[in-house]
Amino acid sequence: MIPTPVADVARITGARLVGGRPGPDPVSSVEVDSRLARPGTLFVALPGERSDGHDHAAGAVAAGAVAVLAARPVDGVACLVVADPLAAMQALASDRYALPPEPLTFGITGSSGKTSTKDLLAQVLAGFGPTLAPQGSFNNEIGLPLTALRREPDTTYAALEYSARGVGHIAFLCGLVSPHVAIVLNVGSAHLGEFGSREGIARAKGELVEAARQRVVLNADDPLVLGMRERTGRPVVTYGLSRDADVCACEVSVDERGRASFTVRGEQVRLQLTGEHHVHNALAVLAGVLGTVTDDVTRVAELLSAARPVSRWRMEVTDRPDGVTIVNDAYNANPESMRAALKTLAVMGEGKRRRTVAVLGTMAELGQDARGAHMELGRYAVRLDISQLVVVGPGAGGIHAGAVLEGSWGAESRHVPDVAAAVDLLRAELAPGDVVLVKASRSVGLERVAAALLDEPLGGSGPMRAAP
Repeated sequence: MIPTPVADVARITGARLVGGRPGPDPVSSVEVDSRLARPGTLFVALPGERSDGHDHAAGAVAAGAVAVLAARPVDGVACLVVADPLAAMQALASDRYALPPEPLTFGITGSSGKTSTKDLLAQVLAGFGPTLAPQGSFNNEIGLPLTALRREPDTTYAALEYSARGVGHIAFLCGLVSPHVAIVLNVGSAHLGEFGSREGIARAKGELVEAARQRVVLNADDPLVLGMRERTGRPVVTYGLSRDADVCACEVSVDERGRASFTVRGEQVRLQLTGEHHVHNALAVLAGVLGTVTDDVTRVAELLSAARPVSRWRMEVTDRPDGVTIVNDAYNANPESMRAALKTLAVMGEGKRRRTVAVLGTMAELGQDARGAHMELGRYAVRLDISQLVVVGPGAGGIHAGAVLEGSWGAESRHVPDVAAAVDLLRAELAPGDVVLVKASRSVGLERVAAALLDEPLGGSGPMRAAP
């Protein structure tokens, strides 16, 4: 964070100082988790699902926090009291972020792929100058301002995510940090239950397009995204596999580890990320960076080829000593990302005829289409010839039903009640050479399956044996 005297924090947020003198240091970081407080921290006391930040204010100050941004006084603690600590933190973030020279800001939204694209973009931008990017998926009304407050005086570029749970959410976030370049990846089925339709999702995602100050980057392969070009007067650059796209990929291939390569404007990109769907993410980065940061296609291709996975539980590939490969993609799930992950699993099983095991859980927030979407996913797994399905939890039962009803499956799909049962089944039946995909919505917690499988070497040799 750009160091800011406590008096300036009070002025920007409209706070009044209560409860004593703040620490002598300027504010150099802002945290909403008291466990992260250190000398120079401004601790923001937010109400949480399990606890109230005000209850941890004294602990934050004891750890070195100079003051607490709070809704009410706390005994023995120097508090900057405001009506709404979150709104005050957002105002502080907006003010500090916009100090000149403001970073060239890239905003990313889409139903899926935001974090992976942000990670790719941040690594490319870092090749040209100091770059700010959130850790993980800090993309909402709390995460975006926290990220903006990490801006340093020399920050040249920023790669930020913008999420939406409803119409108006992205517009609000853009009011805090307005992007120079808006990148829209796709309009899928994530949060369909909240928006009601894909058209509703498109209306919300398009708010980022309306806020762009310099350039708009759109996926030419998604009609709902491409239609957003009517919502801006800024220059539009398109990307995709379509030959009509301004930045298009050709000669796409995928290796036995599921990593894609492609050619763009005569330069080859060899991605280190698992999944062919990352081709679109890489093209989005190219379309955003070329013409704004650099015109050197060769350099951008080199940086993309060197980029590594950053965020946890997103197609995270680990090989066990016994030859079992775990693909942990348990951070989140929707119909589009599930299909992409299953396609990658199938590819990873093809080259050496490895047995493929998909451990799948519920896709949340799909609304009235949830049952049908889960059944269709089960059918899709059968069509891909996935060797074994392990469906976890009652909410995912449609995946199992869809697989069985496809007609060619029986025991190849197993439906278990919970994570513990899935772990027990897999520990008993995995065989050397198996490739295991673990994926569900975040609320399911299937990362616990992957963690359990990676903590324990192969023990059993049941019916799930390697394919011949």
